[in-house]
Amino acid sequence: MTNATGPETLATTERRSPAGAAGPERAVAHTILAIDPGSTSTKIALFSGRDQLASMTLRHASAESATFDGRLAAIVDWLASQPGHTLDAVVGRGGLLRAIPSGTYAVCDTMLADLRAGVRGDHASNLGGQLARALADPRGVQALIVDPVATDEFAPVARVAGLADLERISLVHALNVRAVARRDCAARGVRLDDAHLVVAHLGGGISIVAIQAGRMVDANNANEEGPFSPERTGSLPCGQLAELIHSGRLPNWASAKTFLHREGGVSAYLGTNDLVEVERRIAAGDQAAAEVLDAMAYQVAKAIGAYATVLSGRVDAILITGGAAHSTILTEAIIDRIGWIAPVRVHPGEDELTALAEGAGRVLAGEETPRDYASSIITTDQEHA
Repeated sequence: MTNATGPETLATTERRSPAGAAGPERAVAHTILAIDPGSTSTKIALFSGRDQLASMTLRHASAESATFDGRLAAIVDWLASQPGHTLDAVVGRGGLLRAIPSGTYAVCDTMLADLRAGVRGDHASNLGGQLARALADPRGVQALIVDPVATDEFAPVARVAGLADLERISLVHALNVRAVARRDCAARGVRLDDAHLVVAHLGGGISIVAIQAGRMVDANNANEEGPFSPERTGSLPCGQLAELIHSGRLPNWASAKTFLHREGGVSAYLGTNDLVEVERRIAAGDQAAAEVLDAMAYQVAKAIGAYATVLSGRVDAILITGGAAHSTILTEAIIDRIGWIAPVRVHPGEDELTALAEGAGRVLAGEETPRDYASSIITTDQEHA
């Protein structure tokens, strides 16, 4: 069994004590393990109710340690180092599943088969549900996922792409978008199901989402549409892209994915995807850096305005979130252009582990019934159960 602190895995552990006395909503503090797999790391945390007790980032230094078995062994080792906790549920990051509505889902055999097969592509997040089930079953507790990236609540008109052979699909930062929207509504005493919002998730990829009465009725595909991001190209002029492919500069799909998803956006112009570095350059008088960041803000603001039209202008609030929302230069430039549409609130960062634990907590508290994946699959022109 791989040791979590051995040479193959570098571990960073953080501990937090439960905060404050339990209020009425914390009468039962369930213990939840949350798991967020990434390509080179796996973030895990133990929660008691909403309070994070301990967390850890497993950094996978080899291909073997990044496999399902390697990650599972490391998590088991870490749990053994956290005595005195009996788990009530295990919740994992949802992967590239078939199209389903938002919500918290029980990890069933059909879901496991789809995650293992990579029905909509290979991604580290596909391991989230698998790891949750492997850890939950021996303990006799629930295995869950929450608001996966495959969440699809598109209105029919939003699917029309402009070419009969193609269809717009919903692949969105649903976990953070919905968690931030839910928290913002709760702070204002409003139910998410009654809210009309535009939420901009600004990270390595950018999702702009129209939420109508709690449903994500339209959004850009953060891999290939919308504003450019720190490392993704976003929407491109189709004709020029076709010429680029025809020229042989992008000879195959693997090279195209790298070009579009990892070497585009801010990185293509400035050679870095680090907005802290970009802000440092701006402060030092780098005009090119200032122009690129302003262009990114311009595209984000333009997309927010477009998604406000999805709601026919009835926008209760615009929420800006994600890691890039820590950049005040970026968010202020966006707000300057869209502040007239609706109140704007910035929620910087993206805490997926907390969002996962909150979803599992709603199920354990009886506030939400876990959905059945197999019966929830949405069949569209490109999604067949």
